[in-house]
Amino acid sequence: MEKSCTLLIHFDKGTPAIANEIKEALEGNDVSAKIDAMKKAIMLLLNGETLPQLFITIVRYVLPSEDHTVQKLLLLYLEIIEKTDTKGRVLPEMILICQNLRNNLQHPNEYIRGVTLRFLCRLNETEIIEPLIPSVLQNLEHRHPFIRRNAILAVMTIYKLPQGEQLLVDAPDMIEKVLSTEQDPSAKRNAFLMLFTCAQDQAINYLLTHVDRVSEWGELLQMVVLELIRKVCRTNRAEKGKYIKIIISLLNAPSTAVIYECASTLVSLSSAPTAIRAAANTYCQLLLSQSDNNVKLIVLDRLNELKSSHREIMVDLIMDVLRALSSPNLDIRRKTLDIVLELITPRNINEVVLMLKKEVMKTQSGELEKNGEYRQMLIQAIHSCAIKFPEVASTVVHLLMDFLGDSNVASAIDVVVFVREIIETNPKLRVSIITRLLDTFYQIRAARVCSCALWIIGEYCLSLSEVESGIATIKQCLGELPFYSVSEEGEATDASKKTPQANSITVSSRRPAILADGTYATQSAASETAFSAPTVVQGSLASGNLRSLILTGDFFLGAVVACTLTKLILRLQEVQPSKVEVNKATTQALLIIVSMLQLGQSPVLPHPIDNDSYDRIVLCIRLLCNTGDDLRKIWLQSCRQSFVKMLSEKQLRETEELKAKAQVSHAQPDDLIDFYHLKSRKGMSQLELEDEVQDDLKRATGEFVNDTDDANKLNRILQLTGFSDPVYAEAYVTVHHYDIVLDITVINRTKETLQNLCLELATMGDLKLVERPQNYTLAPESSKQIKANIKVSSTETGVIFGNIVYETSNVLERTVVVLNDIHIDIMDYISPAVCTDAAFRSMWAEFEWENKVAVNTVIQDEKEFLEHIIKSTNMKCLTPVSALDDECGFLAANLYAKSVFGEDALVNLSVEKQADGKLSGYVRIRSKTQGIALSLGDKITLKQKGGN
Repeated sequence: MEKSCTLLIHFDKGTPAIANEIKEALEGNDVSAKIDAMKKAIMLLLNGETLPQLFITIVRYVLPSEDHTVQKLLLLYLEIIEKTDTKGRVLPEMILICQNLRNNLQHPNEYIRGVTLRFLCRLNETEIIEPLIPSVLQNLEHRHPFIRRNAILAVMTIYKLPQGEQLLVDAPDMIEKVLSTEQDPSAKRNAFLMLFTCAQDQAINYLLTHVDRVSEWGELLQMVVLELIRKVCRTNRAEKGKYIKIIISLLNAPSTAVIYECASTLVSLSSAPTAIRAAANTYCQLLLSQSDNNVKLIVLDRLNELKSSHREIMVDLIMDVLRALSSPNLDIRRKTLDIVLELITPRNINEVVLMLKKEVMKTQSGELEKNGEYRQMLIQAIHSCAIKFPEVASTVVHLLMDFLGDSNVASAIDVVVFVREIIETNPKLRVSIITRLLDTFYQIRAARVCSCALWIIGEYCLSLSEVESGIATIKQCLGELPFYSVSEEGEATDASKKTPQANSITVSSRRPAILADGTYATQSAASETAFSAPTVVQGSLASGNLRSLILTGDFFLGAVVACTLTKLILRLQEVQPSKVEVNKATTQALLIIVSMLQLGQSPVLPHPIDNDSYDRIVLCIRLLCNTGDDLRKIWLQSCRQSFVKMLSEKQLRETEELKAKAQVSHAQPDDLIDFYHLKSRKGMSQLELEDEVQDDLKRATGEFVNDTDDANKLNRILQLTGFSDPVYAEAYVTVHHYDIVLDITVINRTKETLQNLCLELATMGDLKLVERPQNYTLAPESSKQIKANIKVSSTETGVIFGNIVYETSNVLERTVVVLNDIHIDIMDYISPAVCTDAAFRSMWAEFEWENKVAVNTVIQDEKEFLEHIIKSTNMKCLTPVSALDDECGFLAANLYAKSVFGEDALVNLSVEKQADGKLSGYVRIRSKTQGIALSLGDKITLKQKGGN
């Protein structure tokens, strides 16, 4: 068994020192050479060398030295050398150092005395310490505080030794006397810590005697007081009330460390509204007063925990939390917005939205590099507020529409998606939104935003004036026709041939695009980023944004323009009584659509139009030439109905999630409940009464009940040895975030005593054993509980294997029992999570590790297979249920999960039913790290058969 180590120093193994060189340097008179030699000797000892020949040299030549550095290094050397033999007896040569230590404890120099007392705190050998005790006790009354505080720590360490209570019988009384007269804050703290550790009742007595002066004590002492209160209240909950009063009095302490600890202690000990409100106010105060970003993030985490358990109290502090948005750090802003969005109520919604609007306006004026990203976060927050409380939408929608032309494409997309949802959910705002959108459409600079805005124009322009304005806006943004002109020689000489490449940011290219269901499609993709100057065509004014984007080769946008124009013409036929006007508009629309087709098939652009866009544009031409009632109904009503269905499903999903969160555990019907109305209230303050009531409520609603399900616990027990083995072992595996605890029960099934029984474990994968195994003696037919800690460093399947080794009295050699392997499942580290489709596609494109697993299963139903994979991988299906309805012989779905280490796991499942009824296809896994992709792939390969 290895000893505990009290000293760690980095050692460069490149140039190891030689013992003879060290010995020569120590024997010389050069102090600096002695210092170097001592350092080398200490490093060698720490790295496993024994150097027995140096001890006598050091006693002869180093012990007498008066140099302080040499003396300090001597104490470090004495700390790490072996002081006992194999049987645990102190080596006789250690007597040589005892006299030196006694001299040091009576040395006239305070530093030498202090470091020697400190050295005694790391000694465990009673035979060396016993003769030094009188000298240690003398130092308790020394005039210098450095010596007194180290002497108190030395007394505490000696008292905690196995025979310490015999060596220092009245140590607690002695320290209590020191505590009452001590003035130095550090020494006072050490004295109180000694009482707290060794004589808790005396520490409590001292605290309650001086309860009125606790707020005047130093920061160090107040921290130990809080530690004592936490310990006492956990063991004796009945006396909690009087200690909570002490904590609340310390909330006004000048030290921020103390008030943070006070708030944490209050939350952990009490559920009384007064106490929780005091803690929450303290956190808000720290959030605003501290400049360190790490502190702010920690405080926000604490507020987030309070939000989960005491939402009604946090709702009152929502504006204080929002003030943290003044920090320029994006992580702080993101956390703040996440907390605030869950605390919104009809009472505070207007204040919150007003604050968010002010922040959005600030991002316009500021020149900070992260303004675009921050604006996007704010827009998403406002979107979320407007969906929950539609009445505020009218106050924010017009402000946000100013950002449709934002250079930050992501933020502009968020705005247009928000507008699309609001225009459907708030019919009263439809006219004002359409008018504003048509007025600002020319400012939009991104293709995806244009596409969404065109869909809104096509669906929600209903009156004659709106339809005509919509057509006029699109014509204006497309500029004059044709898109290019051909000279008599038949060569494309128009400036538009050269200008698009010169002026657009992205050169058009054919590349695979990831569709919403995770499958690939080829499209001629143009930039989604902003472009610079619009294209100027010969003989025309500056053209609009749609023209410039289409001239970069973005024919997907061209198809959207064609569909929007078609919808507007179909609606015009319903609202325009004059047939002449309708025919005129139809002709102009056809001219625009045909011009786009010609552009797509011309040599002007580097890439021709893709097939999907071509088919869609041709469909629009056919529809405008010959419209049937069924087609009209599909184009003018079915699209909107699909969108409404999508919104209602989204709302339904959110409602179901909220319901799931609201479910709380319940207590057993026969649990004891205290009726506080019948309680004696004598001597109880309002706070104590509140605390009692809250504890009773928690007991009644089952919050004190342990969450772990006993039946589930039994399922996690693994048998490690056979029933016929002389030693039976089984393990209960608990997986925490960053470590695994193995609770192993070992039973001696023989009639003999097993000596030196040792559980030896080894690991494979990113697992690391924390402690070395210990030896145990096991009586006949008795059992032993052994705990083993294993650290986990990444989300990866790992294996723990090992054996039990023991000796019996009548057999000389050791017996080995090999244990079953314990497989640590990746499922213990990943949990279902949710992300937007856009975020999923962005991560899918970005992540470099892909594992492709071919479908090989006996399951014949696509949905059943999907359910099986979701259950096996512990992931969340992002694809809505409506998209998976109906039978078509093909299914594509996206699954998502997050690991405890913050890693993302993305899975795309694409399966098709073959003619023989079997399923074929692939499950593709993507992640940032190799471990998670490989482990998930192995899990799916193992489980996908569906047999078990």
